[in-house]
Amino acid sequence: MYLWQGVGRYYPVMTEEQRIKELRQRLNYCNYRYYIENDPVVSDFEFDTMLRELQDLEAAHPELADPNSPTVRVGSDVTNEFRSVQHAFPMLSLSNTYSLDELHEWIDRVQKEIGESEFVCELKFDGTAISLTYRHGALLRAVTRGDGTRGDDVTENVRTIRTVPLTLTGEDYPDFFEIRGEVLMPYASFDRLNAEREANMEPPFANPRNAAAGTLKQQSSQVVARRGLDCTLYQLAGDNLPYDSHWGSLEAARRWGFKISDKMAICHNTEQIDAYINYWDTARKALPFPTDGVVIKVNRFSDRRALGFTAKAPKWAVAYKFKAEQALTRLLKVTYQVGRTGAITPVANLEPVLLAGTVVKRATLHNADQIAALDLREGDMVYVEKGGEIIPKITGVDLAQRPADSRPLEYITECPECHSPLVRYEGEAKHYCPNQSHCRPQILGRIIHFIRRKAMNIDGLGEETVELLFENGLVGCIADLYDLKAEQLAVLPRLGEKSAENIINSIRHSTEVPFHRVLFALGIRFVGETTAKYLAAHFRSLDAVMAASREELIEAEEVGDKIADSILDYFADEQNRAIIERLRAAGLQFEARQQTPASEALRGLSIVISGTFRDHSRDELKAMIEAHGGKNLAAVSANTSYLLAGDKIGPAKLQKAQKLNIKIISEEEFYRMIADNMVGGTASDTPASGQTQHTDTAEAADENTPAQPQQGTLF
Repeated sequence: MYLWQGVGRYYPVMTEEQRIKELRQRLNYCNYRYYIENDPVVSDFEFDTMLRELQDLEAAHPELADPNSPTVRVGSDVTNEFRSVQHAFPMLSLSNTYSLDELHEWIDRVQKEIGESEFVCELKFDGTAISLTYRHGALLRAVTRGDGTRGDDVTENVRTIRTVPLTLTGEDYPDFFEIRGEVLMPYASFDRLNAEREANMEPPFANPRNAAAGTLKQQSSQVVARRGLDCTLYQLAGDNLPYDSHWGSLEAARRWGFKISDKMAICHNTEQIDAYINYWDTARKALPFPTDGVVIKVNRFSDRRALGFTAKAPKWAVAYKFKAEQALTRLLKVTYQVGRTGAITPVANLEPVLLAGTVVKRATLHNADQIAALDLREGDMVYVEKGGEIIPKITGVDLAQRPADSRPLEYITECPECHSPLVRYEGEAKHYCPNQSHCRPQILGRIIHFIRRKAMNIDGLGEETVELLFENGLVGCIADLYDLKAEQLAVLPRLGEKSAENIINSIRHSTEVPFHRVLFALGIRFVGETTAKYLAAHFRSLDAVMAASREELIEAEEVGDKIADSILDYFADEQNRAIIERLRAAGLQFEARQQTPASEALRGLSIVISGTFRDHSRDELKAMIEAHGGKNLAAVSANTSYLLAGDKIGPAKLQKAQKLNIKIISEEEFYRMIADNMVGGTASDTPASGQTQHTDTAEAADENTPAQPQQGTLF
């Protein structure tokens, strides 16, 4: 037992364990008052004295260690390895707009669907997204956005950020929830960091966003602690959160100790939203941290549930991006790149120019039509800006500075790699090289696409290694990967026996990748992750997809004429079919695996689905029917038990069902059928009251993205 003496005060007799608990509570409170409330309650000297005392006590009592102790704020020099973590609730993207007219159209659509509504306007912070999970009021983990479905666990680094509460205040917080926000590097921290790097002869960071992202992925949390990151939170996620509005949930989060922006505002109409945007377009330049736009969200959660989601983003929120910074520089030369589908992309090579914090040397020109519309000529002085302040693009030409001897730019007529004559398909903006089998960039591109993490996830094979294999005649198509031997790889430059074994093992394990990812990995033009998932759910096997007619393909979710024609063209190619057979022989998953039935609730029932639905896609509903013992039918007939009808139901199916006296059920009735007929529980696929299904909206590099339904409420 000890009598503890602090700075100018005495504490009652207590054990060392009690003293540790008291110091942690006191220091957490001091952190909150200093970093969140901007109202210090102790001097720096007293704070440091308590912190040193706590460090000494914790060192003497390692059995009392707590990962959320205030002492973790100083970081550790132990090297971190970031593991990949599945998000409990997908981190959604937002639709972007750069036009007030488009924003007004979005507002009109929202109000037409749900009536008069409140909107919350927030600044769009220019940092790196983070998701914080709390359990029993303590920080459990911090995960980067990653691809929206999985991210990197950066908990140890985030614990050093003083605006992230390690333990919450109050008592009304949920037992388990996530809160999303942005890790930022304030300008003061950014300037100090770059001054240090320049003094150490290190290259400076281009902008605060890159500096924040790079810092968050530092291997040493001690380095992170020194760099002065900040964190502002803006969205809650969890099951059955006890709030009816976004504003109310963030006010509660503020009480619990989170740093919530004080720049938010509730707006009731277009004029108020415009006024908010106009004010902050100028005022943001005086803020101590970077912003790049305004996010407008529907406030009431009931309205959000009514609006729902598209395949890529919520319908109840949109990001208005401020006008991008513009620079003037010279267009030196136009070169051309060939993609894995044969698409030709012209690239502008520029005199280096500083733009929005980065040096720009190249910009995309998209296609021949854009070049013609801008009347671009090599040697022109051109205006360059960053689309979304990320991808540079040319927006205009300074004709006053055009050289007198300039000549119009002639678009190429043959592939820059294999010299095959280019083609331009009807309705397409791009030109294509049709030489799929012998054009080097297309071959490499298809293999690189195949091995990606979202496709076959073959570790150890990067772009350079794929090129090495190609140049040495070991791979010429994706099927060749499954014929590789470790001894063939071990003798290649930059590899070795261990790397070779790892690659072969990863190729072997890829045969367990589920069917929908195999379908995506094939690289069929226009078939992105989302489309591949819908096709797999609809047809259940590759053989069924290959045998499907154009009309049958279009019946699948998200498949239209363009995608259907592309699928037919792909499987009509004999070389592609030969590759498919080799992949089949290698053991890849060409069928969707049958899951254990959730119940027998729909056994003996045949159901036809028509229309669009609030909580699930049609293919998700079909999967639910099969999971509960039922059978899906494509057309209404005398054998149909029920017609499951959503919005915009097909009139022919409705008319035939009425003629045959087939019972028509709603989405809610369908869920009740499952729940009421299950023995001893509720169907796992049935949305609970107040819950909303969400989709992963992380974009693939050049294709569509997958819907990943999740239970829970994303606020």
